[in-house]
Amino acid sequence: MLKGKSDKSRLPSRHVTVGPERAPHRSYLYAMGLSEDEIAQPLVGVATCWNEAAPCNIALNRQAQAVKLGVKAGGGTPREFTTITVTDGIAMGHEGMRSSLASREAIADTVELTMRGHCYDAIVGLAGCDKSLPGMMMAMVRLNTPSVFIYGGSILPGRLDGKDVTVQDVFEAVGQHQAGNYTDEQLAVLERVACPSAGACGGQFTANTMACVSEAVGLALPNSAGAPAPYESRDHYSIASGEAVMVLLEKNIRARDVVTRKSLENAARVVACTGGSTNAGLHLPAIAHEAGIEFFLDDVCDIFKDTPYFVDLKPGGTYVAKDLYEAGGVPVVMKELRKAGLIHEDCMTATGRTIGEELDQVTREADGKVIFPVETPITETGGVVGLKGNLAPEGAIVKVAGMAPDQQVFTGPARVFECEQDAFEAVQTRAYEEGEVIVIRNEGPAGGPGMREMLSTTAALSGQGMGKKVALITDGRFSGATRGFCVGHVGPEAYHGGPIALLRNGDSITIDAITGELSVALSEDELAERKAAWGGPRDTIYASGALWKYAQLVGETYKGAVTHPGGKAERHVYMDL
Repeated sequence: MLKGKSDKSRLPSRHVTVGPERAPHRSYLYAMGLSEDEIAQPLVGVATCWNEAAPCNIALNRQAQAVKLGVKAGGGTPREFTTITVTDGIAMGHEGMRSSLASREAIADTVELTMRGHCYDAIVGLAGCDKSLPGMMMAMVRLNTPSVFIYGGSILPGRLDGKDVTVQDVFEAVGQHQAGNYTDEQLAVLERVACPSAGACGGQFTANTMACVSEAVGLALPNSAGAPAPYESRDHYSIASGEAVMVLLEKNIRARDVVTRKSLENAARVVACTGGSTNAGLHLPAIAHEAGIEFFLDDVCDIFKDTPYFVDLKPGGTYVAKDLYEAGGVPVVMKELRKAGLIHEDCMTATGRTIGEELDQVTREADGKVIFPVETPITETGGVVGLKGNLAPEGAIVKVAGMAPDQQVFTGPARVFECEQDAFEAVQTRAYEEGEVIVIRNEGPAGGPGMREMLSTTAALSGQGMGKKVALITDGRFSGATRGFCVGHVGPEAYHGGPIALLRNGDSITIDAITGELSVALSEDELAERKAAWGGPRDTIYASGALWKYAQLVGETYKGAVTHPGGKAERHVYMDL
């Protein structure tokens, strides 16, 4: 695309830059130092989730400057803006976690509003933490502009006693400390060395899982997700992303040309084979919803079921995101999937070429250490499994990566808690028994509100050495860093009178990740009697404000916990207004 005047007759920015009636608008642009040529070029939103809340966001501001260089080189005029992030590592284990999932919707909404309000023609979006990645991708698909996503990059692993350590180790050390197996002094050392740089959590937790999704679904440039945040190469990927969005704009390749049913299936394959976060089962349906595609938890889990698990990453495995990058990253992973006939090769990508064309250029092979050959996987089925049964008619999800088959079946009596804090306190005081199924309810999207993650509780169990001796189910969520037999997203949630709301202490619960069962040993009649006697949803303290609003709007977990009707109901496309 040539610099200078462009044909804006079909671009949104004509509404603020073209014609005598837009002189006031142009005066604002001149006030910021733009030239006549820059005003005449396409305006490209460069959206970041930069803030000083956590290391996952702190490098995004720097990377955005590199994106802007790429946009300028491609003949566009970049306009940087920021949106919020709620970082799970800081929000975890207290009331702040209720803000996490709701922030995904706020990110998508605020990016949409900024793009609409200022009539930007394309977007490059940078994100670094769990909900900011899907939130940014949701906005791209909703707007259906030419779009390129770029991840801020992972944190470098810390080193302690000759071993890599991550924030997961710190959460689990809290449990060891409570059990009397870890001193104050040891904890003080670990917390100082576990997170040595900028970047998002280093294991295959939610941020890195969704970063892999961004490449697999085609919104990010190949291999752009892998380089850790401190690497200077991230700036090169950022420049390339700015240049790429200008090519997409010239070719009129939009987000929904990239995000299709097939590309979502590709993304689900990559989640499964890497042992990714269960939260992908929430975010993939939400991204699909923006395009009007029905791609629900069942569909995601069907793909998980017949995808081999062959990438050995934490928390179930050994390695971190930096190691995956050094082994060749997502392109090598997808090349292995292609060998097994598990990739749709005709899907468009942010390069303007198909995924098949991109994979043809990949020369590296699986190293057999981080990435196993697909013919000899770690396990024959995916690292994440969907469950259904009379306790979860709308489904549930569990990560089994790193668990032996005999650890994937569990039957035990329920110990019921009405919220996460009650469960965490019980774990701290060892007020539970080996062999029990810990039930945490009223933590769903509406009932929480906010569908909190339970990492503090699960990490405490692991730290006490009980991660394999109890199971846990919840209508809330689990962090991608969670280990153990932990079932999340149980639907319908307790707030809507799902069977989880009707459980009592001692009810016998069966979780079978091999057959995909989540059931309670109660007859339909007994469940119906309990439902008739149910007193309705538990009151919360959130009777106004953003979380109240979220609770009123949020839909079912299996559909992605979305808050608006989505692409199926829209009557216009932003780019065509």
